[in-house]
Amino acid sequence: MAKEVAGQIKLQIKGGAANPSPPVGPALGSKGINIMEFCKQFNARTQEKAGKILPVIITYYADKTFEFIVKTPPVAIQLLEVTKQKSGSAEPNRKKVAEITWEQVQTIAEDKMVDLNCFTIDSAMKMVAGTARSMGISVKGTFPGNN
Repeated sequence: MAKEVAGQIKLQIKGGAANPSPPVGPALGSKGINIMEFCKQFNARTQEKAGKILPVIITYYADKTFEFIVKTPPVAIQLLEVTKQKSGSAEPNRKKVAEITWEQVQTIAEDKMVDLNCFTIDSAMKMVAGTARSMGISVKGTFPGNN
């Protein structure tokens, strides 16, 4: 028999660095979830991505058990890592803070493809380029895709 789902929690936690302090502790504690058990499992599963911010979706059940899915880092975070910037531009339409190539866009799109709602690498690259544009990061060259 299937367990009764009590709800879901969405958090962004650094890989390998989950601990009972906020935001993890209060979010899980208020739902009656074993905080230390989650921290141990999360840290073990994200050891190879230590230091990167990872979105996690925690599904908790009526019997206080839980499951969680770790997603890939957000595109904005990956763009900041590639360009070595601290943050995006305050005025992205006027002030550009960095430049990236279409090859860099493609590597980010291939990494993020499993979490995006698109079917081709070209459309994923356009989504990543749109995020870059909204952060004040310009993309060098012409789009290498079909159209």
